[in-house]
Amino acid sequence: MTAWREEEGLPPEFFEAGSPSFVDFLRTRAPELLPVNRQPANVPDLPHGTTILALTFPGGVMMAGDRRATRGHEIAYRRLDKVQQAGEHSVVAFAGTVGLALDMVRLFQVELEHYEKMETVTLSLQGQARRLGTVIQANLAQALQGLAVVPLFAGYDAEAGHGRIFTYDIIGSPQEARDFHADGSGSPYAQGALKKLYRSDLTEEEAATVCVQALYDAADDDAATGGPDQIRRIYPVIASVTADGYRRLPDEQVGAIVDEVVQGRHDNPGGPVAPLR
Repeated sequence: MTAWREEEGLPPEFFEAGSPSFVDFLRTRAPELLPVNRQPANVPDLPHGTTILALTFPGGVMMAGDRRATRGHEIAYRRLDKVQQAGEHSVVAFAGTVGLALDMVRLFQVELEHYEKMETVTLSLQGQARRLGTVIQANLAQALQGLAVVPLFAGYDAEAGHGRIFTYDIIGSPQEARDFHADGSGSPYAQGALKKLYRSDLTEEEAATVCVQALYDAADDDAATGGPDQIRRIYPVIASVTADGYRRLPDEQVGAIVDEVVQGRHDNPGGPVAPLR
């Protein structure tokens, strides 16, 4: 960054009305800062985040993730925040290589802020989903070397009046998921729980309970997914997005849901079941 500073101040490119894309700005001014141009360290085991999920409920969308990151067979982090605010009415979560994922999330957040400053309007939810795809695509070279990042994006669409969920592969093409979706190593088990427990008329509190149940099932069968730690008071990160904006559920609220779910598992280790009809 210091190379950009000149004796008379910032270079003129900083004051030109160019592209509203911060990624394009980096591509021309500092391409070495883009993930695609970084040389990964030759390290066999890097911290990896695991299970994330999202579901819609009337009036919004909810996203959740466990807190664990693993390095091979070791626990690298116990308190990783995989769910983070993207825009005023959007949220992003990630599974995969933690260091790259955090960089990509920060770049995406700046991308949205940069667009809003340049265009003086907020980018639409569909537009945000495509912009995140561009950031993911810039990491393709790293992903092909095994350093993949799999984000999950969701938000409240003011024009449509409901929550929407977008999934990605390593190429970065956004695909809209209906009702719910899960990614990461524990996603098959979380997806099964979501399929069993999801209803279209869930309240926000019920949706949070479904998230905790799904993450509990994922931790029950996937060693890389961290279950709720009541001793250390480490609970899943759960956030909702409605017409009022982004809101992370406080730990006290999530802890109360966790206590109820864990108590229920004492009586029924397999968790709640869906009715046959």
